[in-house]
Amino acid sequence: MTAHIAGLGWVTPLGTDLVDVFARIGRGELAEVKAIANPETGRALSYLPVPMKSVEALGRNPRLRRASAISYFAVAAGLAALADAGIVMTPELAARTAVVFAISNGGVIYTRKFFDQIVKQGAHAASPALFPDTVYNAPASHLAALLGIDGASYTLVGDASVGLSALHFGAQLLATSDIEQVVVVGAEECDWILCAAYTDWRLARTPLAEGAAAVVLRRAGRWRVQTHPGATFLRQREAGAALAGVLGDFAGAKVERVIASANGTFIDRAEAAGLAVHFPNVPILAPKQSLGESPGAGALMQTVAAALTGGCALVTVVGFNQQTGAALITPTR
Repeated sequence: MTAHIAGLGWVTPLGTDLVDVFARIGRGELAEVKAIANPETGRALSYLPVPMKSVEALGRNPRLRRASAISYFAVAAGLAALADAGIVMTPELAARTAVVFAISNGGVIYTRKFFDQIVKQGAHAASPALFPDTVYNAPASHLAALLGIDGASYTLVGDASVGLSALHFGAQLLATSDIEQVVVVGAEECDWILCAAYTDWRLARTPLAEGAAAVVLRRAGRWRVQTHPGATFLRQREAGAALAGVLGDFAGAKVERVIASANGTFIDRAEAAGLAVHFPNVPILAPKQSLGESPGAGALMQTVAAALTGGCALVTVVGFNQQTGAALITPTR
């Protein structure tokens, strides 16, 4: 499936500026690791937060005043991508715009607080103020409302590959409907309970991270993007072969850089094995070594980084929940 990217945006632990953050990733700079503690046990955990100054201006919007952090990140990235594309939303354009949101863990901060009250105080203590942002499609709802979109809005839930699934779905929407553009966004927020889970289940060796990334898909734009529906695998040792099967569709491309999803787990080996089949000598950049593991946002952060390389770049992703994917990003000018 083919579409074009007209604009880029991201909110990362290293900042929001496209060129500056990409340069810092290229230099191997690491975002600042912060401590977060389990208030029940005192157990110390670590994560990479987004500096709140990056999104604090959105707090003046009445709709976002009580929203969770993940919604702030998603809205900021989506608006930044539209601005980068030079697009000014109008009611007419909003009617021909879709939002596709990629998410992995959801609004975990409000969800944990909501159920914590129920467990400790009973169902009567459930907070109606917290509940709206416990649902997975809350960030997409906030972004769509702020853009004036009351039509097509979708939320895809998955592992670290979900951003590429959203990208592929967005390209399908452009190909099969009269929609003019699709704002594809992925976002993640962190809470101590999530950090504990990822640590205990060994889902990432890079720190868990907050952030968001977005692209605006159109029928014409600054980058051509070829997407793939992805492939599944049953066992970790089969992940490399699954990715190799996906990459076979891009085998003839003159790829100058691979933007990989390596995070210090079996994913690193799987990507190396898959790339060795079709792209054995292409330089690899792994943004998660600088930005951390941000599952809902990670693949779209890789996509933004791929566009910023300035050449033909291949995005590869292996998710911990048995899904692989890839996308090819090529400048059009």
